[in-house]
Amino acid sequence: MKEISKANTPPYVRYLSRLSGHFPNFDFFFIKSVRQKAVELLNLKHGNRVIDAGCGSGGSFPYLVRAVSSAGEVVGIEISPESTFSARRRIAKNEWGNVEVIESPAQTVVLTGMFDGLLMFAAPDVYASEEALNNIIPHLRENARVAAFGAKLTSHRLGRILNPVLKTLIKLSFSTTPKPDYESWRVLSKYVEGIEVKEYFFGLMFLASGSVARR
Repeated sequence: MKEISKANTPPYVRYLSRLSGHFPNFDFFFIKSVRQKAVELLNLKHGNRVIDAGCGSGGSFPYLVRAVSSAGEVVGIEISPESTFSARRRIAKNEWGNVEVIESPAQTVVLTGMFDGLLMFAAPDVYASEEALNNIIPHLRENARVAAFGAKLTSHRLGRILNPVLKTLIKLSFSTTPKPDYESWRVLSKYVEGIEVKEYFFGLMFLASGSVARR
């Protein structure tokens, strides 16, 4: 088996990779519906091109492929070598000829052509990074849709007891992962118009969406 570098890979990703055999095709039941909703918010059409930034092991690929059809294209961006390996295994297993993964930080990834949508699912290193968004947003067509799902702190009386747990989990992630706040979509809101936010899980998670701001 190909040796995978541990650089750029958080400890929890390495642990889960060993535990699950490099991320087979599964998702927590409560995440599937959120993934589907996030993709629906992109308003993709058959033949569109879409970016999945911070794609991880490719959990959103099935929904994106279904949205753009075989005539479209899905381009994943992933910084972790282990997650990239898992995503490519998923692509091969499903025989998706129109899906590729680029192993690179979103801040420096080299993209070609224009895209019709941008998904950032559990990717705070992307949606909360001006450097990453400045690099990716220029590749989106005017009025392209953007959707981001991630963690946030909450003031909900039941959820706020988990705020310390969330902070600890973030520390186990990439060293560049920004700390969550009560409006983790704050940076993203500078780049999209008409941003709408829905909160999940007692306010500990959010799904934000909007259209690329007019240039």
